[in-house]
Amino acid sequence: MRFSDLRVLDFCWVGAGAFVTRLLADLGADVIKVESHAHPDNLRLSGPHKAGAKYLEGSGYFASRNTNKKSIALNMGKPEARALARQLARKCSVVTNNFRPGIMERWGLGYAELSATDPSLIYLAMPMQGSSGPHKSYIGFGSTISAISGLVEMSGAPERAPIGTGTHYPDHIPNPGHALVGLLAAIFHRARTGEGQYIELAQLESTVNLLGPSILRYSASGELPRRTGNRRDGAVPCGVFPCAGDDVWCAIEIENDAGWQALVETLGRPPWMTDPAFATLKGRSAGIDAIEGKLAQETRGRKAEDLVLALQTRGVAAAVVETSRDVMEDRQLNARGYWRGIDHAEMGRITVNVPPFFSTEAGRQREPAPPPLLGEQTREIATTLLGLSETECTRLMKEEVLW
Repeated sequence: MRFSDLRVLDFCWVGAGAFVTRLLADLGADVIKVESHAHPDNLRLSGPHKAGAKYLEGSGYFASRNTNKKSIALNMGKPEARALARQLARKCSVVTNNFRPGIMERWGLGYAELSATDPSLIYLAMPMQGSSGPHKSYIGFGSTISAISGLVEMSGAPERAPIGTGTHYPDHIPNPGHALVGLLAAIFHRARTGEGQYIELAQLESTVNLLGPSILRYSASGELPRRTGNRRDGAVPCGVFPCAGDDVWCAIEIENDAGWQALVETLGRPPWMTDPAFATLKGRSAGIDAIEGKLAQETRGRKAEDLVLALQTRGVAAAVVETSRDVMEDRQLNARGYWRGIDHAEMGRITVNVPPFFSTEAGRQREPAPPPLLGEQTREIATTLLGLSETECTRLMKEEVLW
């Protein structure tokens, strides 16, 4: 089975689901994204937007989730559009969505309806809390899932309110990752047996997997996790410390006594660091406030890159805290071709990333193509896959069916 053999009808919007289908597209699958001018993907409305680009076509966030896809404009509020969507689904081997339960079924696009005529169909649904249970109809975004999963409550400083992860973390890591694994397993199973699969990824359940240590602690002792900021049990010091320059920082984590001695030597053995009380984890834990304050004074006058290199040479876990610009200019990422420049019809030259893994097909994924304009391939898909004439396409566009 090759990814190029897959055709995916994609009803996934916003972050998590769209990232799953973007990875399939990057690996060679033919992914057809369904949206409309009546109801565009919310991500098209989300910033940052490229100055001068048309409003629905200039979102960098949308671009990051939709490279290599095609777009068909189907106004699902119209019965004729829903009929065309059902016809198109019969031409696809995978159907995906992340709507609340019942939406796809109301359109005649539920798994039961589609698999009745195609038992080899693979169907991925990603409702926020699943299709059963008292909260099945709840809707939300990554920030909502972070809150109800317990992730937000654990994040922040102990003396302040919970702050969360600073982004829609479930949309970027656990939910697309788990969904992709399930989808690839189903594709592999079908390649061996010819059988399709229904995959339901409840995004809450997926995100709860991140709480493993805290769940185990509560199960064993009844203790709840404490917010500790950058600190971590068993590592002192562990945090970010100021370096020379404006808002420049480095991260340092000392996990054992040998690491502490290496830090002491790297910094030139300041007298306060040679205190025998700090030679053990127990002593450093007792003096953590003093250590962090004085260490910040030691690092403040040093260039971050030089300090990190010296620490890493001695086996100390350390890294420069990089900005988005630093990451895009990172020599390691660029040497491996992680960043690629592509031309977009509205945004001009933009930078996108490639998947952080390689396909076994030809040793790598295909070169990235820009995200589609809304409905960019509507006429192409309608005439080739749906068998409509140019005259019929024009009529349906005027009637805001293909719109």
